[in-house]
Amino acid sequence: MKEHLIFTGKKVVRMALLLFCVSAAAFILVSVSPVDPLQANVGQAALGSMSREQIEKLQEYWGAESPPVERFFNWAKDFFRGDMGISLLYRQPVSKVIGEKLQNSLWLMMIAWLSSGLMGFLLGVLAGFREGSILDRIMKGYSLVMVSTPAFWLALVLLMVFAVWLKVLPVGLSVPIGMEAGSVTVLDRIRHAVLPAVTLSITGIANITLHTREKMIDIMESDYVLFARARGESNWSIVKNHALRNVLLPAITLQFASVSEIFGGSVLVEQIFSYPGLGQAAVTAGMGSDVPLLLGITVVSAAFVFGGNLMANFLYRVIDPRIRRGGAWG
Repeated sequence: MKEHLIFTGKKVVRMALLLFCVSAAAFILVSVSPVDPLQANVGQAALGSMSREQIEKLQEYWGAESPPVERFFNWAKDFFRGDMGISLLYRQPVSKVIGEKLQNSLWLMMIAWLSSGLMGFLLGVLAGFREGSILDRIMKGYSLVMVSTPAFWLALVLLMVFAVWLKVLPVGLSVPIGMEAGSVTVLDRIRHAVLPAVTLSITGIANITLHTREKMIDIMESDYVLFARARGESNWSIVKNHALRNVLLPAITLQFASVSEIFGGSVLVEQIFSYPGLGQAAVTAGMGSDVPLLLGITVVSAAFVFGGNLMANFLYRVIDPRIRRGGAWG
């Protein structure tokens, strides 16, 4: 029990430091950005026709005259009290904006995360077990091509083929245009999420396939597998009893670490498909100098990534009894 508390305490401290550093870095980048919030959101022509009093009110609203350090610590103080502030662009509480956008993004990213993890692991195990075979060459070639393919280019290709040429899937958005929210069905949401989710999944599958394949090859060439073959064990028995458990730990590490890649990829994918999720909101906040919203999205994204790595640490103890006996909670 004491080890559990120490482990949890260390992780909480690390998470607090991580969130502080990430939010500070995001705030510094926004502060040194050449984007003028007044010109970006009001326009140069409109500013030229305003009086000095109106411009001063706008500068006060966007915080253009306040010292950056003061603005950051005021935001941090409110954040620790549970107040993320008010979005300057949406004119709503940041927590409400993030909650609405996160619902769409979670629906999209969960599909991509699960499909890329399961398919990547299975293909990697098959390719590694059949090293040098035609299947292995196909999987390796596909993975190398997909890893080097930009997500935005792949999204454009899928959009052109399935939405423009074949017309079997919608061009973008998360729901049909002009339909009331109460009339939107689950099938409608799935159809609109197919292309963005497939785009995120394809590159994720390639990464996990390559990593799992290399680990599987190392395991199949290990001494205990050679000894199992000498005892006359079947291929299925070797994979089930010796390979899967050992290759599962690094696969779990990569799978939960891919949360950050999916978050990053969703920014580009949501822009291309006009998908109203957290990634698109982050781009809008950055281009519009909406500091409260951008910092809120940054903190939530970092918390998700940290939570994924923490979950991987807990799963290690479930899968590998050696970690449970050794009490390795570091």
